[in-house]
Amino acid sequence: MFQPNLFDTHNHVLDMTPKSPENELGKIREDDYETKSGTETMEAPSGEDQDPSQRAKRKRYHRHTQRQIQEMENFFKECPHPDDKQRKELSRELGLEPLQVKFWFQNKRTQMKAQHERHENAALKAENEKLRLENNRYKEALSNATCPNCGGPAALGEMSFDEQHLRIENARLREELQIDRISGIAAKYVGKPLSSYSHLSPLVPSRSLGLGVGNFGAQSGFVGEMYGGNDLFRSFSGPTEADKPMIVELAVAAMEELIRMAQAAEPLWVSNENSSEILNEEEYLRTFPRGIGPKPLGLKSEASRESVVVIMNHINLVEILMDVKRWSTVFCGIVSRAMTLEVLSTGVAGNYNGALQVMTAEFQVPSPLVPTRENYFVRYCKQHPDGTWAVVDVSLDNLRPSSPLSRSRRRPSGCLIQELPNGYSKVVWVEHVEVDDRAVHNIYRPVVNSGLAFGAKRWVATLDRQCERLASSMANNIPAGDLCVITSTEGRKSMLKLAERMVMSFCTGVGASTAHAWTTLSATGSDDVRVMTRKSMDDPGRPPGIVLSAATSFWIPVPTKRVFDFLRDENSRSEWDILSNGGLVQEMAHIANGRDPGNCVSLLRVNSANSSQSNMLILQESCSDSTGSYVIYAPVDIVAMNVVLSGGDPDYVALLPSGFAILPDGPGLNGGGILEVGSGGSLLTVAFQILVDSVPTAKLSLGSVATVNSLIKCTVERIKAAVMCESA
Repeated sequence: MFQPNLFDTHNHVLDMTPKSPENELGKIREDDYETKSGTETMEAPSGEDQDPSQRAKRKRYHRHTQRQIQEMENFFKECPHPDDKQRKELSRELGLEPLQVKFWFQNKRTQMKAQHERHENAALKAENEKLRLENNRYKEALSNATCPNCGGPAALGEMSFDEQHLRIENARLREELQIDRISGIAAKYVGKPLSSYSHLSPLVPSRSLGLGVGNFGAQSGFVGEMYGGNDLFRSFSGPTEADKPMIVELAVAAMEELIRMAQAAEPLWVSNENSSEILNEEEYLRTFPRGIGPKPLGLKSEASRESVVVIMNHINLVEILMDVKRWSTVFCGIVSRAMTLEVLSTGVAGNYNGALQVMTAEFQVPSPLVPTRENYFVRYCKQHPDGTWAVVDVSLDNLRPSSPLSRSRRRPSGCLIQELPNGYSKVVWVEHVEVDDRAVHNIYRPVVNSGLAFGAKRWVATLDRQCERLASSMANNIPAGDLCVITSTEGRKSMLKLAERMVMSFCTGVGASTAHAWTTLSATGSDDVRVMTRKSMDDPGRPPGIVLSAATSFWIPVPTKRVFDFLRDENSRSEWDILSNGGLVQEMAHIANGRDPGNCVSLLRVNSANSSQSNMLILQESCSDSTGSYVIYAPVDIVAMNVVLSGGDPDYVALLPSGFAILPDGPGLNGGGILEVGSGGSLLTVAFQILVDSVPTAKLSLGSVATVNSLIKCTVERIKAAVMCESA
């Protein structure tokens, strides 16, 4: 039977079911459409020579009586969605079939929805015109404003309080209109409003965390911009106007899925022997049939969920996640590059409720042996009525049909942030991606498959560690018992800011980002050394000239904690650091970064064994969490460090960081036979940056490459021998 999908203004219901013998078994009897009031049926012969049994019937229709229409109108006002029982009761009273009643109500609802949308659009247009006229009036008033004292042109600060208040109110109305517009689009495509913005929190200005996070150099949201951009990465453009309604629909649906994924238990999430949770794929497809489509051929699914309590309030967490510079800085070990392509909504004035932005990012593991994962996605932030904030990402690859097939895509992933007392927050993180990981090196497959490389556990562990670091940077009650501890607040902030830039530079240069042109050197052993060069010019934070970066990754049968403690200890440094020339290493300054005593920033002095050589200062940061550890260091100028320790600007201190990234080789068994991260072997990445020529226009010699190759391989052999000896 044909079901009409438009409301007929003449209240006709048309039956266009063909009456041929072929569909005789599937049709509804003609009597089902006839009512007690009568039905008109008109037929016409198709020709004198045609078989009468094959005559084609002309369209027939049934016109509802005024009484039937009035009764259904009255019932619609009370109940627009009658159930089967109510439809049958109404059909008996009016002498209609239940299907006729059902279609009439469907068409009536469609008509009412269309009328509501037309009315809402007219109201929004009127409001927009009102704001435009008001804005023009303000512009004219500002252009003609005069100082009440001297009669000259008035500066912005000389405006009256009322004028400034009107300007602020006008800006607020514009942003609320933008939110209403997105809500209208969402209601049109999803079927319900994006949010009832009656519970919005008061205006909260964006606050800095006191460290100047993300302000190092002209990065523009690119952690890896210092190494030169990738044309493919930068070629992404913002969405077209035709794409934006679909993006809004996708973001709203992704937010709903994230909330349910974060709060659901079994059978959606099933615990395994590692005490972690595994997504039940069959249950997921039943629960979320829409999503972003079926999994492409060649991609495998990775899903994980973790929760953590962090020492940071919920507003600051939301601001970090929605600011691409600060987000890529806090998670620099995971995010190698990131860019906001277009902001579709800034949210309500003063906070990010309702913010919507299209982004692209590249996710990495600190090793050149693991390919990066590049995603093009929309990020949506929303505050829910219970005060919980949620930030969700979902891929937009379906909007780029002409682009090459992506090797990874993000299903709804993100976090829920719940406010706790005393400035703490509870974060529930969900990571759900589909990826082609066939290019991952064999020694990294276990850690990638376990979720420790890209999963939710790594995100929450990094967030927890970074929140502790930020909290320690703002601490004022530092005891002065240890002579190495820096008690000056300004000195601590400057030194931590310098160390942060050093860590960012290291993390950017050690991964397999497509912005890097790694070259593998022919090696005699099993550990290949990869090198790349770049030119440093007009950058006060880096020495000018040609910089050679070299990195290698290898497996060592020693637990990660033992490797981390060995490499960060200044007393064992002479066993592996060739550049220290066997000199005594002494800690001069120390800043703790969290609960773990290994998380700290140190200033080391290498006392040369040769009296003719001057002493050297080394800035070092060591940090560790359940998913990995870093020991990163760089030689620094003595005069420049004195300025930093006095609270001076650290951005002009030249750095070439080197160091180590230590990852577990997968969940292993501890001494009690229980699966525990880091109790097995370690995956160690060694990376050096060396200035091989102070002239940026000079050409790199093969001798310089050979020297760096020998240096890094000699360091690797020393580390292997020393760590294995200590373990024995």
